[in-house]
Order: sequence, then C-alpha cells, then structure tokens
Amino acid sequence: MKCLRIRGPNEISGQITISGNKNAALPMLAAALLTQDEILLHNVPDILDVRNMMTIVQTLGAEVEFSQNTLKICARNLHSTCISRDLCDKIRTSFLFAGPLTARLGEAEVFPPGGDVIGRRRLDGHFYGLQKLGIRLDLDGGSYRFTRSKRLVASEIFLDEASVTATEHLMMTAALASGTTLIRNAACEPHVAQLAMLLNAMGANITGIETNLLRIEGVEQLHGAEFTISGDHIEAASYLSLCAACGGNLEIFGKIVPHNYWMLRRTLERFGVSITLKPDYISIKREQPLRVVPDFGNVIPVISDGPWPQFPSDMMSCLIAVATQAQGTVLFFEKMFESRIYFVDKLIAMGANAIVCDPHRVLIAGPSQLHGSEIPSPDIRAGMALIIAACCAKGESLLKNVGMVYRGYSGLLTKLQTLGCDATEVEQ
Repeated sequence: MKCLRIRGPNEISGQITISGNKNAALPMLAAALLTQDEILLHNVPDILDVRNMMTIVQTLGAEVEFSQNTLKICARNLHSTCISRDLCDKIRTSFLFAGPLTARLGEAEVFPPGGDVIGRRRLDGHFYGLQKLGIRLDLDGGSYRFTRSKRLVASEIFLDEASVTATEHLMMTAALASGTTLIRNAACEPHVAQLAMLLNAMGANITGIETNLLRIEGVEQLHGAEFTISGDHIEAASYLSLCAACGGNLEIFGKIVPHNYWMLRRTLERFGVSITLKPDYISIKREQPLRVVPDFGNVIPVISDGPWPQFPSDMMSCLIAVATQAQGTVLFFEKMFESRIYFVDKLIAMGANAIVCDPHRVLIAGPSQLHGSEIPSPDIRAGMALIIAACCAKGESLLKNVGMVYRGYSGLLTKLQTLGCDATEVEQ
C-alpha cells in the first residue's frame, strides 16, 4: 500500500499548473462511445480514475491512445455492451456508459457503481430519465440490463435533485433521441457545461448550457470532435486551501475560468483571506494569522454547500482543515452527503478542536496545534484535507492508502514538493 510521509509544519511557496477537470474528463470518455468517429481530448488529467475509465472503454472494443495529457478514442468497432462487476466497482462513473451504449447499440449491462463512500448516492434520477427516453431496465442477478427496441424518443424530464451525473447521463443519451428533450432542475456545474460543449462539437444541439433548464434537440448521429478540457477548479481550491492553512504565497496557472472560483473567494473571505482571480491565473498570499470573520452581530458564520453556483460539496473537506488553523469558531453544514464529514474524527485525533454535531454538521474552534499522526484516507477529498492537516501539524504524519487521493489529483506528490511540503512516498 502506498502512503505519504509528511513532516510538518510547512510553509507554502511557489507556482503550480493545475490539471484538467477530472469530473469533466470522466463523462467525456463515456460520450466518446456515442460516435464511431475519433474523439480527441486535450488537457486530460493522468489520474487513476481516468485510467479506469480508459480500461472500460478498451474492454468494450474501442481504440485508445493516451500521451502527454492528450487522449484519442475511436469506438468504431465496439464488440461488447457489458461492463464487468470488477470494473464497475472501481469507479462510480462506470454507470455513465449505460445510456450511450444503449442509444448506439441497443443494449447495455452494468453493475452497481463503486467510488467514494461518502453516503448514499442515488441512481433514481438515472433510472427515471433513461426510462422516460424509452430505455427498458431489468435487474438480472445483481446487474442492471438496459435495452431499447427502437430509436430513443425525447421527453420532458424533471430531476428531483440536481444530480451532476444524472444530468450528464441523460444529456448524452438524449442527444441521439428523436425530438426535443427538456431536462428541468438540471445540474449546471462547470464540468456539466464542458460535457455539453463537447457534445455540441460532436454535432449535438444542446442549449441552456450553464442553466438548470437544458434543451436537447435529438440528432440522427454524432461525429468526431476535438476539445480542450478546462482546469480543475476543485484541484485549484485544494491547493489554495493548503496555502491558506499553512501560510505563504501561491500562484496557480492553467486553463482557469475565473467565474468558477467566485464562491471560493467568498468562502475564503470568511477567514480573512483574499485571492486574485484572472484568466488562467490565481494567486493567494497569506502572511497574517487566519481569523474567522463573524457574521453581523458577532454571530458564528455557517459554511454550507449546495448545487452550483453554491459552495461545492467537494471543497468542504479541505475548508474544514483550514478552519482548524483559524482564530474563531465556524459551523460547517454538509447538506448533500451524510458521510462526508466523518473524516473529522481523524482531525480530532490530530488535536483539532471540533464537535461533530450530527452526520451533516461540524463545529470547528481554532486555532489548534495539530500533531503528527498515522491516518487513513477514506475518500479523495478527505484524503487531501488530511494532507493539508499533516502539513500544518508538528511532527511526522503517515497518510495511508494515498492511492485513494491519487484518483483525483494528478502529479500530487510532485506538486506538494514543489510548494515546499516535506512529503515522500513510502510503501507499507
């Protein structure tokens, strides 16, 4: 098992370039199966989740080339519509192949998807929407079997929750349906918008991008396309959190869309930290001690997540780690996943002053002098938060199962070392 040995405390200083958006790249691999022509993607992050999706694409019969963050996929000669239980268990977005395979080849068989264990992650929106488009679902020995007898038919779909993956799945599938599909209460995160842009480049007709009402005019077929993925705003937020917690100066370069970070700017302002936002550039300078800025009337502030453009759930864990180093008290309210904040027990073991109120809320009072500890990585974002904590802590920490974090952060160790973190990879 790969682990990270981190000796702290570390001050952060330097420059990094963020990788392409993980959550945009993964559904794009599924979308590539909608056409027999070549799809060329640039700025694809070289992470384990992408590699697992590539393996699935190859097992289905597609040709794949990946070099220097450029990915070529040609699904002209697909020979299978079944994804094994083992492959599905490795990554949650394996489920996104169901709709494209059924739309193009008439059937698909997948198993319940794996991924991070952060609470119940419903598939009801997927099932409901696919059935509205004319796809039949059967449960067969633990697997989900999807079939269609004729061309898919457009429909009006209302999602009872603004699910990112359900929106992506239904948008991809509806691109080949006959007629006009409306998806109401659609997710509008940056990675959803990028997938829609790729589909349009492939010949789809999708409007309402970056809104919660998507209109998809179905087409007979899609063609090849070339697309460059934008930078990963969650990765950038993670390194900004690292600098905010540890102190220092950080510059981030890459294909950055400034408006994707406004909610992060507002959240960091609650700790007295400001960031500079420009196209393809973000900087942060933290030279003074962190201090929680109370709400009007000296009220304890609340940081809560929600659907875009609210504060994303994926950023919650790292900001909790930041709060342990700030003077004052702040309440975090995780509304979307009931197991997201369970990792706080690990922070408490490191010396954090925290009260877990219930599965969705945690109160952090700081600053706390954290100390080195041996800590497991329960999921991608919690793992990164614990890395931040270890970089603040006095002494040596061992982050176990760092492979979990590698699933979402390309070149993690190199970037940490570049910024001055005393981190090495060890086997245990």
